[in-house]
This record gives sequence, structure tokens and C-alpha cells, in this order.
Amino acid sequence: MLRRFFGAVRRNHALEHATISVLMGRCPDRRLVGRATAAGFYIYGDVPNEEVDASAKEGLKRLRAGESGLAVSPLCGTNLVVAGVMAGLASVLSAGGNKGRLDRLPSVLLASMLAVLAAQPVGRWIQKRFTTSANVGDLEIVGVHSLGMRQRYHKIETIDRPSN
Repeated sequence: MLRRFFGAVRRNHALEHATISVLMGRCPDRRLVGRATAAGFYIYGDVPNEEVDASAKEGLKRLRAGESGLAVSPLCGTNLVVAGVMAGLASVLSAGGNKGRLDRLPSVLLASMLAVLAAQPVGRWIQKRFTTSANVGDLEIVGVHSLGMRQRYHKIETIDRPSN
């Protein structure tokens, strides 16, 4: 049951990334944020519901056609978490020793910067292996709803209908 739940979140996370990628091509001047759940995902941004609907359908079609790169986004929150954790660990590890605080500062800053740089490919790897799944299988979009005043956010409902 837990495996099924996480599988649904990973597939929806991939579809969320694909949808935002398509939307950014259609509406390049808009700021967009997404959040995946087991039952679908949300898109936050002032875009017409019709654009979200069409972009989600196109994203799903492209994922099914093998465009697995759409599942991984450089703008994903996973990258921020990875960068924060790696920079924090690098700071703690480089702050040791007998030097005074000011003397350790250059080492701490350098270690943190290198960790943030290294976090970019690590974040993409974590997305690909753990937080998204480009294999959307029989995932189906069952509803796209605009919520809030002036279509500020959208709920995209999905269901996984296994074929018999």
C-alpha cells in the first residue's frame, strides 16, 4: 500500500514537471510552482485553466512517448533540499579544528559553495531515482480545475487505471 502511494506521488511529480515545462513554453512570462500528491498535483500561477489542461495532456503524451527528461526539473524543490543539506553538512565538517571562528570562515564558505555546486547533479539524480518516475504507465488525467480568485491555482486530478 505504501509502495503504491509513493509510486503515485512519483508519477504525478513527473507529470507536474512535464506540465510546468510545457506551460513555461506557452506562457514564458508567468511564475509557476507545482506540488504533487498521490491523487494528482497542483499548479500555482496565474494561467488560464485551458492552458493548464492542454499542457498537462501534452506533458503526459510526451512522457508516454519517451521524453523522460521532462520528469526532472532544475527548478524542483528537491534540488533546494539537497543543496541545503549538502551545504549544511559541508559547513559543519569544515568548521572543525583549533582555529578561531574568523580563521575558519574561508574554509566554511568554500566548502559550502562547492557543496551547492555539487548539489545540482546530485539533486537531478535524486529526482530521477527517488522523487519522480517518468514511467507514467496507465496514469490518466481525470480533471483539471481552476481554484481561487482569477485562476491563481489549479488542481489536476489523476488516476492510475491498470490495463487488464
